[in-house]
Amino acid sequence: MSTSAPDIEVRASARHALGMPVAAFLRHYWQKQPLLIRGAIPDFVSPLTPDDLAGLACIDGTLGRIVRFDRKRDRWHLENGPFAEARFAKLPKRDWTLLVQDMDRWDPEVRALLRLVDFLPRWRVDDIMVSYAAPGGSVGAHVDQYDVFLLQGMGQRRWQIDARPNPSLAFRDDAPIRLLQQFEASHEWLLDPGDMLYLPPGVPHFGEAENDCLTFSIGMRAPSAGELLAGFAAEQALKLDEELRYADPDLAPTQDPGAIDHAALTRLRQTLSQAMKLDDAALGDWFGRFLSLYRAAERPRPRRISPAQISGRLEREGVLVPASSVRLNFTTDAAGRGGATLHGNGESIPVTLELARLCTALNCQIDQACFAGLDEADRASVVELTRRGWLSWQ
Repeated sequence: MSTSAPDIEVRASARHALGMPVAAFLRHYWQKQPLLIRGAIPDFVSPLTPDDLAGLACIDGTLGRIVRFDRKRDRWHLENGPFAEARFAKLPKRDWTLLVQDMDRWDPEVRALLRLVDFLPRWRVDDIMVSYAAPGGSVGAHVDQYDVFLLQGMGQRRWQIDARPNPSLAFRDDAPIRLLQQFEASHEWLLDPGDMLYLPPGVPHFGEAENDCLTFSIGMRAPSAGELLAGFAAEQALKLDEELRYADPDLAPTQDPGAIDHAALTRLRQTLSQAMKLDDAALGDWFGRFLSLYRAAERPRPRRISPAQISGRLEREGVLVPASSVRLNFTTDAAGRGGATLHGNGESIPVTLELARLCTALNCQIDQACFAGLDEADRASVVELTRRGWLSWQ
């Protein structure tokens, strides 16, 4: 009995923003095949204008890029920000794109779009990149090594993808960005505001603006094995007992003094395996701190602030929120005692599970009523998080 392949295009409903139950999306599409969701956000109005995006791209600390395409010469040009305001007045009327990463850190309305992927672990989300494209604007045919949800925010963009098995993945060597030498589309769509295209890793795609348009790209974080190994091994090397060394108590007489034999490689593998051994609590603590290291932002400076000062400002209608430069996540107490470890800026602090969930919530706000409802230990933790700069005043 044969089964038909899942649809590649669906329409969202009031009940299912993905056009289906979340479990069905994860089972049939997540990291498996593309999906176009028409009307993921009905009547969507972009929280940003092109001028908003251009203004942010001029600020120190933002990660902005301009990609231009010279059609006559088939040449691509890349400029990195921050930009002078006058730069935008000199750009042509078409064939260029402005991209700004980490927009969820800069704008709360953009951050609210993360509700679209709230069924995924928050630590899996890298950022929301927003791009403005003039007519014909594009970043070329390329492939990403991570999942991405492409939400059309303003105007129209034509998307082409190659969803065939084993597409060509040879790259051009004459472009400042990683572009495919060849691209053949298997599917093509025109996206309107509120439509969303999901692409799993490794799917070649090409998007081009039909008119002035904004696209919100919700990209997932997928650390490479090299990143994980480098970070983990570097920290473990500092903690290992000097007595843990390569040893060969089973050594037999060698027949070839210059050779590294298979028995030596087996012992080496055992030594490395022993060096990398961690229980879940220690591994979770390292992974949480690793994920919390934010690639672009400076670490917030510790500040001197007393519990009385925090209470006083909260009473004057102050509100504490997670700092925009800090990525927070937590691991739970493996012993099931209701505790948690909160991670941020490569550090960790023990807190209650209730406070950990509060601080990592999409709409986290600690006002006077919330603060008063916390127990004494959690209030002390809020003070410490504010001192560290993980929480800041809204």
